[in-house]
Amino acid sequence: MTEAGEPISFACVARLRFGDFDLDARIETSLSGTTALFGPSGGGKSTLLRVIAGLESRAGGHVTFDGEVWADTARGVFIRPHRRPVGIVFQDGRLFPHLTVAGNLRYADRRSRDRAGSVDMETVIDRLSLAPLLSRRPETLSGGERQRVALGRTLLTRPRLLLLDEPLSALDRDRKADILPYLRDLPETFGIPTLYVSHAVEEIAQLAQTVIVLAEGRVRGIGPVAGMLERVDLQPVTGRFESGALLEARVTEQDGRWRLTRLDLEGQPLVMPMLSALTVGEIVRLRVRARDVTLAVIRPGGISTRNILAGTVDDIAAETDTAFAEVTVALGTQRLRARVTREAVDALGLERGAPVHALVKSASFDRRGLVGGG
Repeated sequence: MTEAGEPISFACVARLRFGDFDLDARIETSLSGTTALFGPSGGGKSTLLRVIAGLESRAGGHVTFDGEVWADTARGVFIRPHRRPVGIVFQDGRLFPHLTVAGNLRYADRRSRDRAGSVDMETVIDRLSLAPLLSRRPETLSGGERQRVALGRTLLTRPRLLLLDEPLSALDRDRKADILPYLRDLPETFGIPTLYVSHAVEEIAQLAQTVIVLAEGRVRGIGPVAGMLERVDLQPVTGRFESGALLEARVTEQDGRWRLTRLDLEGQPLVMPMLSALTVGEIVRLRVRARDVTLAVIRPGGISTRNILAGTVDDIAAETDTAFAEVTVALGTQRLRARVTREAVDALGLERGAPVHALVKSASFDRRGLVGGG
């Protein structure tokens, strides 16, 4: 196990054809924190995860982790799944139904005590809030509880790499909100880099530091989460109407009178509906969709919109086959995106370097895309 934040080298070339699908993915990066495998359903994300875990022995190519060769077809190397220091959590949890929660945890703990690593039962139970569940059997648990137990059992196998295959896909929105903080804190708490598969942009915005975009079996881009979700050229993959930006701001006040959370974005005030779990001084990440941003060349007054951010036009990407353009606005070191009509760009005289005001309704902040950042 590595210290939180310490990058680990990782490379994977995976070639696999079955039916009409052709996977040809090439990745070379460093793993630290949570790295998302993101893209549309059917793009090859789960298959690639299985290749990394050693569950697809038919795949050609190679997989290396921290200098160790797990697979290399050219050299005839293939480390079997149970020999790879990998922990996997699937969509359904796959708990042993005949064991209690405590029994599921003890099973993993006993089988991995000879492995290096400092993960222990007490810490797993405490950090995943499993104590009230220990005497219960899987069939009595909610979906979110089952996934927390599955996560705890996987951690107790003491892996050096954690693979999460759409662990929230079967949960409703409230259950997702319950478990997301646990997933967010995993790398820092246990020092284990995580590969997280999802096609849900709100999960990626909350959890990932780095994003690998995968579509139609090909890697379309690798980079920091904010930059990847901003890229206009990836909209066919990430979804045009989910395009937007991530902003980081610091909580300055929890306003109980108006039930608002007030924040500071590089010296500019922001306000959003209160999230009482946040604390003053905490850094949070906000996902703002491009379609929720309005632009003005003169600071407006006498309006209900509370968030009016001064910036400059950084880029304009016109979509000549539609009525729209994507305008990127620089807010100090951060950027916001607005989806407006091309006619509005012309009428406002927008061009690179021009001063502009970005208006964002408080209610439009995507609360699913909000996380604590430390």
